[in-house]
Amino acid sequence: MSTSLIAIALLSAPPNLVLVIADDCTKGDLGVYGGQAATPNLDRLAAEGMTFNACFQAAPMCSPTRHNLYTGLYPVRSGAYPNHTFVRPGVKSVVRYLRPAGYRLALSGKRHVNPQSVFDFEYSGRNNNPDMEAVDRLMAECAASDTPLCLFACSNEPHTPWDKGDASAYDPASLTLPPTWVDTPRTRSDYAKYLAEVTYFDSQVGRVAELLDKHGLAGDTLFVILSEQGSSFPLAKWTLYDAGIGSGMIVRWPGRVEAGSESDALVEYVDILPTFLEAAGVAVPDVLEGRSLLPVLTGETDCHKEHVYAIQTSRGINDGPDHYGRRSVRDARYKLIHNLSPEATFRGAVTTQPLFAEWRAAAETDPRTAMLVEKVTSPPEWELFDTRADPFELTNLAGSPELASVEAGLRDKLAAWMKSQGDEGHATEMRALERMRRGRRKRR
Repeated sequence: MSTSLIAIALLSAPPNLVLVIADDCTKGDLGVYGGQAATPNLDRLAAEGMTFNACFQAAPMCSPTRHNLYTGLYPVRSGAYPNHTFVRPGVKSVVRYLRPAGYRLALSGKRHVNPQSVFDFEYSGRNNNPDMEAVDRLMAECAASDTPLCLFACSNEPHTPWDKGDASAYDPASLTLPPTWVDTPRTRSDYAKYLAEVTYFDSQVGRVAELLDKHGLAGDTLFVILSEQGSSFPLAKWTLYDAGIGSGMIVRWPGRVEAGSESDALVEYVDILPTFLEAAGVAVPDVLEGRSLLPVLTGETDCHKEHVYAIQTSRGINDGPDHYGRRSVRDARYKLIHNLSPEATFRGAVTTQPLFAEWRAAAETDPRTAMLVEKVTSPPEWELFDTRADPFELTNLAGSPELASVEAGLRDKLAAWMKSQGDEGHATEMRALERMRRGRRKRR
């Protein structure tokens, strides 16, 4: 631990740890990141803390993401790599690390983790969203008893159906669509409803911030907001493109994190548990695969990792294929994606929605639309992108002689990471049902 971090530990009581996470929200749609959704509360918190521009998660689906966040382990290592899954025996969660240190561990809202014996938070929720009345009582009790709090407030927004917020605030005809989308009436109308729900999520963030102020906890709280994986529009969620695994992250910690600061450091969700432990003065066990972000948060360094990794498992998803897996590695500039089943066709909820039917119809006469549809359903075995020159990852540079050394280096990094995880590629994909609750019931 660095000198300044030791000073923080010695001079301060254990901080409260509060994390708010969205559900199916593309980072680039947030107003705080230049998107079209109004996010006044996120804007204010960014002005009071640090905004991360290069945060990534290890999977583009809810359940693996949340297991990854709470365990500090990558998906294959924990066993929670398919959706609707559970961790292997012996895996510990944040509860096991912080409760012995005197923390009160609570989760309000969406769960999506198993088994409950490992994730034995104090649970509350209302319609799969945080129960703000329960959160209010929890904060009041912790403030009165001087008990440090670790709270995960897990929103279900802007997950479909998009039926919250004020959609009239967003005129479909005036919206700017990403270059990875096909301009159809359904795309525009759905986008307006989705943006309204992003703004609704922002109001939930604002409510948690209000409650911290109400109970006098804001000044002693490390407050983290995450946007989770991308939206359920095509080429976001269920993919390893940056729109699927890139995440917004804002961190406010008064007196420790510089107000209005930004970081371009490469960071991952797997780094958040070690960060919470170090901030709480709890030793970070060697088994955790992430690294504490405190040196970045306190301004001691502007670098963190050279590479970040992700896994996409489609076996077992709703309306999904028999198998279709991908793996990725990314540095500050280049992204490599390996499609383990290039002969397979991807399908799922994204390809069965009415919006995608419009895309397919347009693809019959428009070559660009046909290219986008193929990118959704049948990408090649290898994809290489220059994310600086091509942030929407439209131009595949795999096989380019000019980038041969870059591609070879990333292939080696990805292979080494997979080996370290016990990830056997396609064979691991085919065992996905064994890691799912429905697979467990079927075997019984």
